[in-house]
Formats: sequence, structure tokens, C-alpha cells
Amino acid sequence: MRPLPPSLLAAFAFATASSAFAHVTVSNPWSRATVAQQQASGVFLELRSAHDDAQLVGVKTDAASSAEVHEMRMQDNVMKMRAVPSVNLPSGQTVTLKPGGYHIMLMGLKKPLVAGENVELTLDVVHADGAKESIAVTAPVRALAPAAAGQPAPGGHQHQH
Repeated sequence: MRPLPPSLLAAFAFATASSAFAHVTVSNPWSRATVAQQQASGVFLELRSAHDDAQLVGVKTDAASSAEVHEMRMQDNVMKMRAVPSVNLPSGQTVTLKPGGYHIMLMGLKKPLVAGENVELTLDVVHADGAKESIAVTAPVRALAPAAAGQPAPGGHQHQH
């Protein structure tokens, strides 16, 4: 099979970018710096689907062996974290992925996350009409706050599967 000529590729890229489904916008992405030997960290951001309901259904990154969407929730007076298959993105509403709530968990980090560097991610979104969208995100790494330095590492949450 021969590759498509650049002119056709450009036309396809334009058609895909200008298709009828609404795009999801990402704002304020960031990831938490890690400490020595830490194998997991979180990524946080805001998502907004402008014209239709959508769902965040997956995450990919080369920074870790796996990336999952997780939810933190109080259960029997204990804060528990679990992977979720998706996060709803209602039309016109901003959904915040933040510490203590929905977030992206990077597990099996390939190297420490150092403040001032970036984590590259791709978010997989499905729109109400079934259209799929992949969104490239650059999440700057932020240092742990001094008050949090004595707390357990962010990757040390209790998982429920």
C-alpha cells in the first residue's frame, strides 16, 4: 500500500479538524513532581466540551508504563482511589480533574517528574455522536508544596479495583 500524497493528507487533516463534532478544550494542565523512588504521580487539568456531551475515556503517555483516569472518593470514612472507565463532560460545563477528585494517574514512571519539565499526554475523548477525538496535552511539572513534603507520596493512595 502506497502512502497518501501530502496534498491528500493535508486535506484529510483539515477535514478532520473542521468536522461537525465539538472539540473539547483543555486548560490549566499540570502534573505533580515526584520524590526519589516514587513510581506514580497525578496529572490535573480542566476539560470543557463546548457543543455536545462527551466523555474522557482514556489517556496515553510515554512518561509512564500506564496512565488511567482515577477517582478519589470517601467510602466508609476512608478516602479510596479507583480507576474509572470514563469521566462525563457535559456540554458547556467545565469538568476539573484535581487532587482529591477525578485525576489522571501515571503509574510506573520511567523517570522522576522534575519541576520545570513537562509531561506529554494524549487524551482520548468520545462525543455523543460517537466521534472520537485525541487531544495532545503538555502538563508542566510543579514542585510539591512545602506543607505537603511530609505527607505520603501521591502514588501511595489505597487502590480499590
